[in-house]
Amino acid sequence: MYTQSNNELQTILNTMKKAHLDTGPASAELRRDRLERCIKLLRDNHSALVQAINADFGHRSSYQSLVADLFATIQLLKHAAENVAIWMQPEHVADPVPGMKAWIEQQPLGVIGIISPWNFPINLAFGPLAGVFAAGNTAMLKPSELTPCTSELLAELVARYFHPHELTVVLGDALVGQAFSALAFDHLVFTGSTAVGKKVMRAAAENLVPVTLELGGKSPVMVDMDADIAQAAERTLTIKTFNAGQICLSPDYMLLPEDKTQGFIDAAKTFVAEHFPTIIGNPDYTAIINTHHYERLVGLLEEAKQHGATVISLAPDGEADYDAITRKIAPHLILHVSDDMGVMQEELFGPLLPIKTYQDSAQAIAYINSHPRPLAAYYFGVDKTNQAAFMAQTTSGALVINDVMTHVMIDSLPFGGVGASGIGAYHGVHGFRRFTHAKAVVVQSKDGASNLKLRAPYQEKLADLEAFLQG
Repeated sequence: MYTQSNNELQTILNTMKKAHLDTGPASAELRRDRLERCIKLLRDNHSALVQAINADFGHRSSYQSLVADLFATIQLLKHAAENVAIWMQPEHVADPVPGMKAWIEQQPLGVIGIISPWNFPINLAFGPLAGVFAAGNTAMLKPSELTPCTSELLAELVARYFHPHELTVVLGDALVGQAFSALAFDHLVFTGSTAVGKKVMRAAAENLVPVTLELGGKSPVMVDMDADIAQAAERTLTIKTFNAGQICLSPDYMLLPEDKTQGFIDAAKTFVAEHFPTIIGNPDYTAIINTHHYERLVGLLEEAKQHGATVISLAPDGEADYDAITRKIAPHLILHVSDDMGVMQEELFGPLLPIKTYQDSAQAIAYINSHPRPLAAYYFGVDKTNQAAFMAQTTSGALVINDVMTHVMIDSLPFGGVGASGIGAYHGVHGFRRFTHAKAVVVQSKDGASNLKLRAPYQEKLADLEAFLQG
């Protein structure tokens, strides 16, 4: 894999910035064309992209790649293409005084840097591009080095569908990523861990580059006293087994009423047995991305056992709980966890579900609020008052009631975190606004009334001002 040097990265950015200024603001037609070329790239090459992702993971469910990395991304791009002409219209405000005009001009920022992760290597690269291109910007993309087949294919395809002044792919390892994050972009988007996000933000601050950070953290599932336990198990494990839990929005731990524990375990076993009668050789079950992450997850399981947790494997009868050759790990429930265990400290990014029990809902909400704010929170329960209380009393990037991760599939909703789980949001019009400068524009009236108020001498103006202040 060829990687660019720091000087080459700087040259690419300088060239793109100059081209952006020289060509002037992108028309609605050009913005729509760029979005449609993204769609064409993904549609024309979907088979090759699925194969590349599969090669990077060792095994990745083809359906999961098609639905999450291609279908969902194309939907985002289509939504932007259909609405860009409306979004980019000036927003007129009420005339401040007779004869004066004021409005907000939607101005492109310039060249946007995008650092995308490995877990959804197409969605989390082209998802931000929907807003970036709709807003009239150009972009440099740094995909993950952990998915080299996909990243190299993206570089090849982007060069085929886009002029390098519009979109350029930069390949390389973490050192290239560090250099990339230190460039003087007009905006920088990073998706990844909180720890790396801090480094990216620190590097961007040197050039006062504004950032959008899509991080993660430990997204909780609270199951309330009146919840349907089977429903909570099925819907939570649907996402915990999708991409083998390697999702920033995946449920990271569960808060469960103490007397509902056995019912949840039984429902979880039934769900996995029905939907994954086998795991190791099952084409629907995705492998862990690499040996390092596989060993990290197995190590977290073993450490939890050593510290007194009860680990319940949901592996099919006769199959191993995990397999180093295929890097597949069966779903596991981890009971009797404590906060000093790694499974309760790290974002898991795997098919492990720690479960803490509670005796009243206030205790569960207090536990969530005593930890960093998550990218999403999930609540199961039917009482509307309790739902509203949970919504009001907890803060998270998003809240989903009686389901998990549904919000990310709704293009009109913002996708982003809060606090330690991220800064800023995109998707739909929210992405357009994120990558647009809302520039105030004023045309003074012929008589210049507001300007005259600031012109000396002031003595004759004091009476009107004092009358105003006295009400």
